[in-house]
Amino acid sequence: MRDTTDDVTTVIDGGRILTPDGLVKGALALAEDRIVGVLDGPPPASARRIDASGRLVLPGIIDIHGDAFERQIMPRPGTTFPIDLALLESDRQLVANGITTAFHGVTVSWEPGLRSLDNAKAVIAALWGLRSRLRCDTRLHIRWEIFALDAIDTVIGWLDQDQTPILAFNDHTTNGMEKGHIQAKIPQNAERSGLSVEAYEARLHAVWSRRSDVPAAVERVAAAARAAGAVLLAHDERSPEERRHFRALGAMASEFPMNRETALTARKAGEQTILGAPNVVRGGSHIKMLDAATAIGEGLCTVLASDYYYPAPLLAAFRLVHDGVTDLPSAWALISTNPADVAGLSDRGRIAPGMRADLVVVDDRDHERPRVATTIVAGRAVIQAS
Repeated sequence: MRDTTDDVTTVIDGGRILTPDGLVKGALALAEDRIVGVLDGPPPASARRIDASGRLVLPGIIDIHGDAFERQIMPRPGTTFPIDLALLESDRQLVANGITTAFHGVTVSWEPGLRSLDNAKAVIAALWGLRSRLRCDTRLHIRWEIFALDAIDTVIGWLDQDQTPILAFNDHTTNGMEKGHIQAKIPQNAERSGLSVEAYEARLHAVWSRRSDVPAAVERVAAAARAAGAVLLAHDERSPEERRHFRALGAMASEFPMNRETALTARKAGEQTILGAPNVVRGGSHIKMLDAATAIGEGLCTVLASDYYYPAPLLAAFRLVHDGVTDLPSAWALISTNPADVAGLSDRGRIAPGMRADLVVVDDRDHERPRVATTIVAGRAVIQAS
């Protein structure tokens, strides 16, 4: 609580504010890009006022893994748009859905086309070039396919940024060769790559022939990432043994564990587990893997990401509350506090004095269709609806 108002520049008034101590009704004061706190007394007359009457005031959503921007680049197979336009449109979608920090999941694969090394280079160059124009604090999540051996030097070079990227180990190749869930997606992957199914499978087999080189490559990239201070994740881990293997390499969170046993192994070690928010919204995994709502209820999922659909985190949090899986503070932590902790962003994800003023004001009268009224990034209202 604060009764000193000399430094207050903005007041969000009349809302129910989600603080670490629970919901508090009152006026939340900001000083430029920082949170001052909930005011005891009246705000200064000079402060800008944002009316949140009857609405929730929540920490901004932190999306640790999202690749929906790919749909703006290639909305249909073989149909592409300029990358800068795609990223600007994705930025509008992010803030319109209450996402104030986003990690774009840029896949670096052995595939040609949308997920090729060349396209990844173009996306990352465009992202850096557009940063000053983006309203969402947009960062990089490198999804390195561990069979993309020719991309290693480039991936390591990307770790040397002012904002150190997240780096995730991905292995869709083994799943494809061992007739895992990726096998069924080969026609889709071929279409995305601009190849026939036959040509895609031939390339897949050629890549698979180099599998003996993969373990050393993974160790090299992991060592470089640790040295750079990058957050390391492991994606689609298939077993407790894989979780222990990647933990030893420095990947201290499990991203999309594929079964309950793997998620349980991570949680028993005190590690965060990340699943897709669309999984909650749709009522289950689209690839018939771990059910996110059930995992949350069992304490096996601590973070939800947009994955491929930017509206999903907001919708999922309210769906969990509506369905009685958890309460609002716990549901919102899945998309704010906990992803901030995974990403090492200690300045956001909570409404508390001194924290970065990344906030979302939500009209929650319809719990199944919550609506973003205002999104604030670093103290600036970037979306404001009636």
